[in-house]
Amino acid sequence: MSSLAAEHQRTDVSAPQPEFVKALTLTDATMLVAGSMIGSGIFIVSADIGRTVGSPFWLLMAWVMSGVITLLGALSIAELAAMYPRAGGQYIFLRESMGPLMGFLFGWTFFVVIQTGTIAAVAVAFGRFLGVLIPGITPERFGWFPHFDLNTPGGRVELGLSPQRLIALVSVWVLTWINLRGVKEGKWVQTVLTFAKTGALALLVILGLLVGRNATALSANFGDGRFMGGVDVTNAFVITFGAALVGSLFSSDAWLGVTFAAAEVQNPRRNLPRALLLGTGLVTMLYFLANVAYLNVLPFAGTAEGATVLERGITHATQDRVGTAAAEVIFGPSAGALMAGAILISTFGCNNGLILAGARVLYAMGRDGLFFRRAGTLNRHQVPAFALVVQAVWTSFLCLTGTYGQLLDYVIFAALMFYALTTIGLFLLRSRRPDAERPYRAVGYPVLPALYIVLCTAVAIILLIADKTRAQAISGLVLVLLGVPVYLLWRGAVAPTRA
Repeated sequence: MSSLAAEHQRTDVSAPQPEFVKALTLTDATMLVAGSMIGSGIFIVSADIGRTVGSPFWLLMAWVMSGVITLLGALSIAELAAMYPRAGGQYIFLRESMGPLMGFLFGWTFFVVIQTGTIAAVAVAFGRFLGVLIPGITPERFGWFPHFDLNTPGGRVELGLSPQRLIALVSVWVLTWINLRGVKEGKWVQTVLTFAKTGALALLVILGLLVGRNATALSANFGDGRFMGGVDVTNAFVITFGAALVGSLFSSDAWLGVTFAAAEVQNPRRNLPRALLLGTGLVTMLYFLANVAYLNVLPFAGTAEGATVLERGITHATQDRVGTAAAEVIFGPSAGALMAGAILISTFGCNNGLILAGARVLYAMGRDGLFFRRAGTLNRHQVPAFALVVQAVWTSFLCLTGTYGQLLDYVIFAALMFYALTTIGLFLLRSRRPDAERPYRAVGYPVLPALYIVLCTAVAIILLIADKTRAQAISGLVLVLLGVPVYLLWRGAVAPTRA
């Protein structure tokens, strides 16, 4: 750990530092919430959820449940956001309520898999959809680049570089460069792209509900009791349903990212809670309506051998691209390229928000001496440049794994754990600091925050026991616990001083 000590000595964060620029308005903050949530998931994961739950009704219920969980989280954690409007967000909340070790465990897991894993998964999806427009961008790995396979508890990992992964790498570094130029540049890209992709998703919903209604799909999904699909709600199905939430929860994740950049939000004590509620509410509504639109356009059940879009349906859409399949039914075969372009905008904007926000957590950890000290400094553009670069380097490695589904499972289990712990911190702070200023108080306290804790914990437990997700969930838990010895080693190498 001597190199860590040397890094600590090279950078003196006690010296005067540039300050963050308060450039994010309420609109910008709301777009950061919504834009970080809407990526590729809403256009892809409904196929896998459908195959798992077995009926149109339970497909919709998966999105309803994920929306309820997300909204309860926003209602609860918004109180902490208003109390501590500092760079670092959830890391700060956990540090203040449960101490530096818990803050570090979040930051460690956030860096290793939660944020970087999400960025990598979205970047790989960006490459996948660019392949629709440029057929030469394929998932096959280059023979000239070192590549090998690993059989891990979570499944087979194929390390290497492919055209799709190369595009993923380029997108990560382009967005990192933009955000190195300053928060105003990053927020401009975020706001413009979020308006564009939200409008595109809303247009798909409207056309699916009003123009693209397909008689074959309506009969297959809603006729003769097919909506429920004859699914028996047993204990085994509850576990299956909980495991199916991975996709919808992943698509609804990253809503707390705006709190990471709280130091750059104007009037944060008022605007942070509003942005959280407006952004999560908007996305939850759009996600549910998008799936209703899918069911109006495509048959729920399909076959992998189907020759047409309707024969493949939602459950066996080509490469799970349900959004593209719906657009093809509405507009014809040429719509595939149009939809791919819309999803490229969506994923690019999503990753911009994730990259912008994620570096602020590493900045806060650097200021506390729990990450490289240089991460706790700002460059001449008043952004955490070193943190942005380190984040991009590790994300690039994860892109080389190309394991979208496995990254998704790791991310959700770890994220659920820390969402529950953060909300427990709300109760602790209410007890320990009753007189602290609270510009916003959690709606429905203590009932709704307690319900949020129960739901997050229940889904996390299901992921641990479900066959489909057990290996990744256990690996995620081990990864979190590995943070304990890392924390002790780090604390032994440097003597942190909180800024």
